[in-house]
Amino acid sequence: MKVMQINQPAQRDACLARLCAAVYGQSSGLTPLVVFTGTRNVLFPQEAARLFAAVDGEGKPQALALLVLDEEGEGMTVTHACHLDQADAQQRLISELSLKAPLRVEVDSAEQEAFYQKSGIKRWFGETDGKRIGLGARHPAKSVSELAPTLGLDEALILRRFKHDPAAFETSKQAFIDSLAHFDEAF
Repeated sequence: MKVMQINQPAQRDACLARLCAAVYGQSSGLTPLVVFTGTRNVLFPQEAARLFAAVDGEGKPQALALLVLDEEGEGMTVTHACHLDQADAQQRLISELSLKAPLRVEVDSAEQEAFYQKSGIKRWFGETDGKRIGLGARHPAKSVSELAPTLGLDEALILRRFKHDPAAFETSKQAFIDSLAHFDEAF
């Protein structure tokens, strides 16, 4: 299994749609569409997000991870990750990324923290809102106070646009559906 950054637009859209569908599932309303649309139309064009895949020997993704830059451009937060066919592929993907990128993760459960610890995230800090922040060895911060906020999407703005511009909603929805349907063909 090897790690590759997904740069080709059709493959990237297909992987992003598959990642959103896997992370949020079918009962999460518009959230997968909002994240897909915002990432595709805002973060990718600004080069503020990167999509990585752990691929098998045939080049088929086994796990996906979306990394988003922080406001200083020094660290990358794992905002979404999933495994597809191989249960251990996600852990292997995060392990590889932690060796090469200044990774940051935010977790809210002991199970998530244990998963990321096994994946190479060794430095942990507590947060006031109950979340824990983990940093990979290549992350430059030495304390929570040195961490810049992760770039984010204005999900409320995207939802308002969907509400007030039905054509934009339909276009985004169709792009998501088409990208999801083309996932298997993309590789």
